[in-house]
Amino acid sequence: MPGFRTQFQGYSVRFSPFEEAKVAVATSQNFGIIGNGRQYVLQMGPGGLQEVRVFDTVDGLYDCVWSEENENILVSACGDGSIKVWDLAAPPQANPLRSFEEHTHEVYSLHWNQVRRDCFLSGSWDDTVKLWNLQAPTSLRTFAEHTYCVYAAQWNPQQADVFLSASGDCTVKVWDLRQPRPTLSLAAHAYEVLAADWCKYNDCVIATGSVDKSIRVWDVRMPERAVATLLGHTYAVRRVLFSPHAETLVASCSYDMTVRLWDYAAPEDALVRVWDHHTEFAVGLDWSTLVEGLLASCGWDEMTYAWHMNADPRVA
Repeated sequence: MPGFRTQFQGYSVRFSPFEEAKVAVATSQNFGIIGNGRQYVLQMGPGGLQEVRVFDTVDGLYDCVWSEENENILVSACGDGSIKVWDLAAPPQANPLRSFEEHTHEVYSLHWNQVRRDCFLSGSWDDTVKLWNLQAPTSLRTFAEHTYCVYAAQWNPQQADVFLSASGDCTVKVWDLRQPRPTLSLAAHAYEVLAADWCKYNDCVIATGSVDKSIRVWDVRMPERAVATLLGHTYAVRRVLFSPHAETLVASCSYDMTVRLWDYAAPEDALVRVWDHHTEFAVGLDWSTLVEGLLASCGWDEMTYAWHMNADPRVA
């Protein structure tokens, strides 16, 4: 379907876990350097993506995530260090529903717990990860073992207490809420790690994406060496996501303006598809959990696309 043009540059796109046609897009003015933010809610229809709702912020937005408990709750990561909570069912004057203001630098990552469903994580350029529950007035816990910006924090899809964090300190750390310190610190790349994700079918397998242009797949039980290294991007890898419907399929997007699909277990060439529909940095990417093979991406060209993995994003 045709792409949707946002007013500002796109940073993050997320499919609703409740409604297969609903998509959230977090955007920032002036490439996120200075200016306002706008949180979009879009609906897929016969004519393409249509705007349903927008929420404006006084600083750029770098990520967003849907609640796994309530189909109307959406959370945004803000450049001023705050986390905004929106209620799609509430009138404009009632939003934001909450504003958590504990991080001291940009909030760059959000992820909702898909097992317990009552809490979420935030990762920040203040080098910390925080644990939140919407019913609590403050964060439940702060994780402060990284020595540089946290770019991603992702819950394990099968274990309610386990998550990973990816950082500019070149490590990925695995955490268990029942333990005071990380259970693993993985020297994943020689350069900053911008993205990481868990395999949805094997809770010991993760993928990492780095400024070094590579994607690596790891088994956390054997962290000495990568299971696979995926090469092809020509600039930093911004996001990497395992498919929710196929164990060995991985999607990625990059500052090289492409979105790529990989099969890390392929015996020869792991690269399955390359999409070049963006004309600026491709920085937002998501798989639909409700529709098999459905992807969405957004980028600094102000365009958001949703398409099936066997199709061209620019074709209706």
